[in-house]
Amino acid sequence: MNTDARNHSPAAERNCAPILAELQRLLPAQGLALEVASGTGQHAACFGAALPAWRWQPSDGDPRARPSISAWCEGLSNVPPPLHLDVRADLWPGVPVPVDAIFCANLLHISPWPSCVGLLRGAARHLSAEGLLVLYGPFLVEGEATAPSNLAFDADLRARDPAWGLRGLGDVQRQAEAAGLRLRERVAMPANNLLLVFARLGLP
Repeated sequence: MNTDARNHSPAAERNCAPILAELQRLLPAQGLALEVASGTGQHAACFGAALPAWRWQPSDGDPRARPSISAWCEGLSNVPPPLHLDVRADLWPGVPVPVDAIFCANLLHISPWPSCVGLLRGAARHLSAEGLLVLYGPFLVEGEATAPSNLAFDADLRARDPAWGLRGLGDVQRQAEAAGLRLRERVAMPANNLLLVFARLGLP
């Protein structure tokens, strides 16, 4: 394996196992998944290896990320080369229709709000009838206390870029419903993160 090309995220290393446990609970035995904003590629490598009956398609909007994704996933026959994907685009070239699951971790707070809008609209276009959109990351929840670490993180993000910052769960839910998706499940995760599971409106 070409280890020189592999970037490393300590957070991805820590959260891979708890996220995988939820994916194994939520997903059927086999299918086709799209991972949005694969970053270093550590999640794609972890989930692709642990879910061999799934075809796990990584993607990223930053061309500089793709060599690391490819290096991490080298040798995994069920993980194809990463796609270039700008979630804000009206069309997602190269992304299959339909996919059985879409997974995205830690994108919404480090990108402008239109990325959230585009992700939800794209998921509604590409998910199969019973497909799931699974989002992971920190969120602000109206009426609930926010961990001091998340408040500090939010302030730091907004200082770096005013268009960034933790998203309100209610805002994400309303945008999802406008796209034809509903929040089916909310799971508390380590380090004050949430795992959000969206399905098509009208499905249990």
